[in-house]
Amino acid sequence: MMSSPGFFWTILSFILIIGPLVFVHEMGHFLVARWFGVKVEAFSIGFGREVFGWTDRRGTRWKIGWLPLGGYVRFVGDMNGASMEDAQWRSLPAEERAGVFHAKPLGQRALIVLAGPLANLITAVLILAGFAYAYGEPHRPPVIASVAPDSPAARAGLAAGDRITEVNGRTIENFQDIYPLVQDRPGMTLTVTYMRSGAEQTAQMTPSVVVSKDRFGNEYRVGRIGIMPAAEEMIRDLSLGQSLVSGVERTGAIIDRMATGIWQVITGRRSVAELGGPIKIAKVSGEAAELGWQPFLYLAALISINLGFINLLPVPMLDGGHLSFYAVEAIQRRPVSPRTMEIAFRSGMYALLALMLFVTFNDLGSLGLWQLTGLGG
Repeated sequence: MMSSPGFFWTILSFILIIGPLVFVHEMGHFLVARWFGVKVEAFSIGFGREVFGWTDRRGTRWKIGWLPLGGYVRFVGDMNGASMEDAQWRSLPAEERAGVFHAKPLGQRALIVLAGPLANLITAVLILAGFAYAYGEPHRPPVIASVAPDSPAARAGLAAGDRITEVNGRTIENFQDIYPLVQDRPGMTLTVTYMRSGAEQTAQMTPSVVVSKDRFGNEYRVGRIGIMPAAEEMIRDLSLGQSLVSGVERTGAIIDRMATGIWQVITGRRSVAELGGPIKIAKVSGEAAELGWQPFLYLAALISINLGFINLLPVPMLDGGHLSFYAVEAIQRRPVSPRTMEIAFRSGMYALLALMLFVTFNDLGSLGLWQLTGLGG
């Protein structure tokens, strides 16, 4: 087992991952806003008091905040970094109103908001495509070599030689495709379709819950059904175009796993104790950096997908909340009332703060703090 990285290395690794990804996210907003002629007042990486910064020739203040947990782009006409509308922009001269974000057509505002999460997802696709192009794509047929005695697969009737074609309706072409569908669903019933002697058969099984440890001692609850692949893993070289397709597919698969995990927490199938926040991200960042640049870069892709996906959720204060209001505006042919917006944004802010406190409590618990203080029972 490897020792955990030191505090300085952990903080540095966290900043080296979060800083560039936040920059990419905000740059997505910034570039599309500039494209549509919106004037940008501030581009900030980090929150709180400015550590240093400069003002460009167009009047945009570029700055670094002391708290590296996010960032924002503030447009002319915004009340704050969350792009809440400041009604005073309506009293500006006509030539200045032309550069106000809130004066732009609905479609342009939606594209500006969407550009941030999309920039994160594109970044992840490029990173994963780069891995696929450099190292190829592992492949082995989804054929079973052996089934562990008294395992979920054995009790369901699977045997050596069976070829798995579907799991819960998902087509299986590679043995690797089976792992996430099983690992992410411990204790949940799976429907497995397989071929035996040319005939299609279906079985149901419930993955057993296994506590797995990584080399740093972190524990994870994963599902296992007890099957082994029949063939050795082969590495297929991919062209540049195939690598990009692979990057898109891998990004989609990771988003699917994230959505599945969130739904399992909401429905009570997974413990809320598994939710993590900045402290956990920092810890994992340090561990990934300790393992080398490839795991570190892969973690950056995962976090970039997470930033893009989470920001698209329909929660006020997040990009997805703005897009939800724009959808309502498109349907009713008029903007949502300022009072409704204010209530929604305040509620969203309080909800996000509560979630941040909760995941921080979880993170500290995962570090063993509550056991040390006696609060862990």
